[in-house]
Amino acid sequence: MPPPSTSKILSILPSTFSYREGLAAGLSEHHVRRLVAEGRLERQGRGIYQQADAFSTDEDLSLIAAAAPDATLCLLSALARHDLTDRIPSRFDVALPRSRRPPKLRTPVIWHRFADETFALGRGQVTLDGGRQIGLYSPERTLVDVFRIRHLEGADLAHASLKRWLRRRGSQPADLLAVARQFPRTEGVIRQALEVLL
Repeated sequence: MPPPSTSKILSILPSTFSYREGLAAGLSEHHVRRLVAEGRLERQGRGIYQQADAFSTDEDLSLIAAAAPDATLCLLSALARHDLTDRIPSRFDVALPRSRRPPKLRTPVIWHRFADETFALGRGQVTLDGGRQIGLYSPERTLVDVFRIRHLEGADLAHASLKRWLRRRGSQPADLLAVARQFPRTEGVIRQALEVLL
C-alpha cells in the first residue's frame, strides 16, 4: 500500500498544527520544508505551521493552542467568551502553569502564569474552528481571577462583570465562593462585593 499523499495528510491535519503533529500524521521534515518553500505552509512560530489556504475565525486561538496545549483563556478574553463584558479585547489573555515557559508567537497574546496547584481549577475546553481545542476558565474562576488580579484591568471591570454574572439565570453565589475559597486573599473581597450587590 503506497504512503498517503502530502495533500491527503494535510487534509487530516488541523489548519494550524505543531511540527510533532505533522510528523505523527505522516509528514517528514523534508515535506514540511518543501511545503513552506512552495507557500502551502506558513511558519507561525517555533515548530508551528499553518496551512496557507486555511480559513478560520479562530485562527489566532488555533495558533496559541497548537503552540501550548495547556493554554487557557483567562481574564478579559474569558470574560468576553462568557459574555460578561462589553469590552472587546485587543489581545488574548492566556494562562499557563507557572512551570511552563510561554512560546514566542506573532499573535497578540499576553501570557499569564498561574500557580500549578490551582491552574486546573475551573478549567474547561472550548472547540475552535477546525476541531482544535483550547482551555477556557469557567465564569466563576474567571471572576475570581479578575478580582484577584484587578490591578491589571481595574476594579470597575471586576464589579461590572460580577453584576452581569449575578443577573444571569442559574448563577449561584455559593458556586463563586467555592472557587474563591481556593484563593484566600481574594475571598474576602468577593464576599464584600456580593454583599453590596445582593
